[in-house]
Amino acid sequence: MSGVARFTAAALRRRARPLGRLAGWSAAEALPTLLAGYLTARAVDDGFLAGRPQTGLAWLGVLAVAVVIGAVGTNRAYACLGDVVEPFRDELAGRVVTGALHRSTAAGARPETSAVARLTHQVEIVRDTFAGLVMVVRGFLFTAGAALLGLFSLTPVVAGVVAVPLVAGLVLFAAALPAMVARQRDYVTADERLGEAAGAAFAGHRDVVACGAQEIVANRVGRQVDRQARAEHALARMAALRSLSLAVGGWLPLAVLLLAAPWLVRRGLTAGAVLGALVYVATGLQPALHALVQGVAGGGLRFAVTLDRILAATTLGSDTDTPPNGLATVGAADTAPPRTGAAAGIAYRAGSAWAELREVTFRYGPRARPVLDGFDLTLGEGAYLAVVGPSGAGKSTLAGLLAGLLRPQAGTVLLGGAPIGAADPATLARHRVMIPQEAYVFAGTLLENLRYLCPGAGQDRVDAAVHRLGLLPLVRRLGGLTATVDPTALSAGERQLVAAVRAYLSPAPLAILDEATCHLDPVAEATVEEVFGTRPGALVVVAHRISSALRARQVLILDGGRPLCGRHDELLARSATYRELVGHWQGDPVSSEVPAI
Repeated sequence: MSGVARFTAAALRRRARPLGRLAGWSAAEALPTLLAGYLTARAVDDGFLAGRPQTGLAWLGVLAVAVVIGAVGTNRAYACLGDVVEPFRDELAGRVVTGALHRSTAAGARPETSAVARLTHQVEIVRDTFAGLVMVVRGFLFTAGAALLGLFSLTPVVAGVVAVPLVAGLVLFAAALPAMVARQRDYVTADERLGEAAGAAFAGHRDVVACGAQEIVANRVGRQVDRQARAEHALARMAALRSLSLAVGGWLPLAVLLLAAPWLVRRGLTAGAVLGALVYVATGLQPALHALVQGVAGGGLRFAVTLDRILAATTLGSDTDTPPNGLATVGAADTAPPRTGAAAGIAYRAGSAWAELREVTFRYGPRARPVLDGFDLTLGEGAYLAVVGPSGAGKSTLAGLLAGLLRPQAGTVLLGGAPIGAADPATLARHRVMIPQEAYVFAGTLLENLRYLCPGAGQDRVDAAVHRLGLLPLVRRLGGLTATVDPTALSAGERQLVAAVRAYLSPAPLAILDEATCHLDPVAEATVEEVFGTRPGALVVVAHRISSALRARQVLILDGGRPLCGRHDELLARSATYRELVGHWQGDPVSSEVPAI
């Protein structure tokens, strides 16, 4: 938990000014506690017991004024709390988002959906418990401090008698805190594992019944139930320990004061002073200690455990913080000749290689049928490859491997002649640009969206790309390149055009279009693919229509068997699957003879 303490302390140091204002209003809030016992003693001794009720009421009137001031302090303290808590929440949310993006964009990583839970649920838990913890701790410090100060001004002897059991209760509670944190962490972990086990059992109940595995699954879930029950029982024992510390620090001072009252009176302590001391203990020290113990033991433990899990899950390791060495300069790769004779291999190369797959095998799961098996592919300068095949044949998988978003179980993927297994997102972005089917447009100006992958792109270059790729009507509708873009107000096709211009401006030599024009009409799709076909470097298009295959220089057909690569007319003669796809795209059956397209 040292990381939690350091993170929290650093956040509080950065909020020194709001904390100072909070402390000032907390002092005003504690004013009634500071004066309650003293004013009560004066009202009793100098007023009511002395036969001067007006004097007693006057002293109580002063206490009423102090209560009003304390109420104002309480109101302003809560107003200041937001200046401490909300920046802390924003900082934590930023850390969660940064960590999630870092992991989700790493080579071979999958989108980190658990970050959504941390952002929407766990961060809010930390925010709420942090706010409660700040209020509880500052309340105890100012309330208990004011009560002890008042006791000391009333009678130093009583202050010493009361302080001893109070400190003993605090020490007992502090000594038990590590065990409480451990029990709380065990409880949270057990609860999460029970939820995972139960969720998996419910989601797969049909398969469980079909396989006759009800007893096995029930035992597995039952073990998690037992573990969660043990963790909850251990947490309950910690509650008993909290009650003990409350009894020592909160109730024992009151009992000691009552037992010592005759002795104190014999030593000259007045009845009003005894009553004032009881007021300090009963309305100041005891409630403050109770609020501290319950607040720290409840919200404080949840704060520590939840924040620890967030920090652990969002810590960026040194292996991903340091860019890998040895990546070749783009365009300078000196690769071996393609192995066209591999059993399941495909080779297409023109000039120096921008991307290579060597004996790549990829499967979604250890027992799943390989999507690609011993697959070879070489893409060099001028390559324009369309990838076609039935749904599930591996087209998007191939795009993900080329982009470094997936990692093969065997073989090597090279970009610019260097393996991409350890490449960080920034390095991958310099070598390849990929447009997925659902294009992303962020809130900001249209020009910021277009220049995102190439901030230094000149205005003339941007204007030329806008004209060539057909984005000019959208630019005019929005009111120019400096207009602010509302992503929700754009159609899916308009978002794809924005993403296309952004990718076209990218300096990356390898462009991958994974059904990136599926929301465009055929004319707009043809414009985009033809423009990208003239772009320096290599182009891979996961085809959405047969026209994409017709425009490409080479076509790769994936159908779950041996991949084939060639020109359109060659594949019509060699591949029955390709003829079926062409017939499906054209809207009529295709015979085994080569059709005229």
